[in-house]
Amino acid sequence: MKTKKRILFVASEAAPYIATGGLAEVIGSLSKALAKTGKYDVRVMLPLYMDIKQDLRDKFRFIGNTTVPVAWRNQYCGVFEYISEGVTYYFLDNEYYFKRKGCYGHFDDGERFAFFCRGVLEIFPLVNFFPQIIHCHDWQSALTAIYLKTIYSSQNGYSDIKTVFTIHNIEYQGKFSMDNLQWLFGIDGYHQGLVEYNGCINLMKGAIECCDKFTTVSPGYAQEIKDPYYAHGLDGIVRRNEHKLCGILNGIDTEYYNPATDKALFANYSAEDLTPKGVCKEQLQRMLNLQVRPDTPIVAMITRLADHKGLDLVTAVIDEALDNDMQFVILGTGEGYYEHYFAELASRHQQQVAAIIAFNPELSRQIYSGADIFLMPSKSEPCGLAQMISSVYGTVALVRETGGLRDSIVPYGAGGNGFTFRNYNAHDMLYVLKEALALYRDRTKWTALVHKAMTTDFTWKTSAVRYSELYNELLA
Repeated sequence: MKTKKRILFVASEAAPYIATGGLAEVIGSLSKALAKTGKYDVRVMLPLYMDIKQDLRDKFRFIGNTTVPVAWRNQYCGVFEYISEGVTYYFLDNEYYFKRKGCYGHFDDGERFAFFCRGVLEIFPLVNFFPQIIHCHDWQSALTAIYLKTIYSSQNGYSDIKTVFTIHNIEYQGKFSMDNLQWLFGIDGYHQGLVEYNGCINLMKGAIECCDKFTTVSPGYAQEIKDPYYAHGLDGIVRRNEHKLCGILNGIDTEYYNPATDKALFANYSAEDLTPKGVCKEQLQRMLNLQVRPDTPIVAMITRLADHKGLDLVTAVIDEALDNDMQFVILGTGEGYYEHYFAELASRHQQQVAAIIAFNPELSRQIYSGADIFLMPSKSEPCGLAQMISSVYGTVALVRETGGLRDSIVPYGAGGNGFTFRNYNAHDMLYVLKEALALYRDRTKWTALVHKAMTTDFTWKTSAVRYSELYNELLA
């Protein structure tokens, strides 16, 4: 029997254990997809946060404990194990660092994730697992690649390990003042050049320098981060290392996001039988106090309420858009200005606009299923999952051509699965929205477009093949 290749994912979150955004879905789905190929022994290391639900924690098995050096101090590290769908998960426990609400935003996040990254490398003997490839995700795991290169590379069992670093969002880089180099991170001054950038420690920069390959979550974003407009100051580092760079489009878990089986929906349906989607729409309109009008298209947004999501474009033209026969639904939380704006918009357009200022996963799937058009006009979007989810639920995506949106949604005029606009301009967006609303009136063409959107392959299968090729290249 052929020996499986040993792959370790290091991340700060993974569904279904702990999730604050798209990173968790990627770790949860990609690890399973790779395990299903039968070629890999896939393991994932995560912090044991207090926010992990007790019913999940009760299933974890305590393996043992060790001490982890964090610069000049040694800290306790307990290790718990859980195996699910062919993937082995390890949870690193230290109550001083992780017994608190929330994953991020604490004053000592640098120290917390330094402990986690050093702990990852320290527990290999304890769990009797030395990976061939460590795949790190975002700045919170960047120190794993840095420590491997600077501290562990000459140690027995570590010298042949390869590293991949994936950038999910280049905006968040892990920046700290230089006086933390040795005191907090335990990095010798000899290696200062690896992590120093613009007068401070930049952990993402260090991981790019230290890893064997680095990736982004879409081919489009891999090109964009070479450009100062998108790179948040790291474009020079990206260009210098672009021989190591590739972009691989994320997928979604189509077993979880499946309108034929999703228990949150008012009715289940498929690409072959769309009739029950009309029930979802009617019930959504009733629930949100919209006029029950089956022939009026619902345009929906499920988003973080922030500038870079393109909400300034929406606020500029939404009143004009509502002059067309359409309804508008938005779900999300975020910046106070937008929360207030959309709440006020709904009060001015009762029975035509619904604004739900909340985070509600069940309601989000009811909106995906009941809406007709999904609007996603982002200024920047490394990959985006919502446009894929909406398509799978038969709600046609209208996106701006950036990052993963451009890679996943092809314009209807080119025989594609949705609608797109290029320039970051409110009236360009409005023009394409009007095109979509006009096509909606032609039920034959619209039904064909919905079918095409629902049958687009957004699974992890293709992405898993691309990652397999990347791993094989490193291990050749």
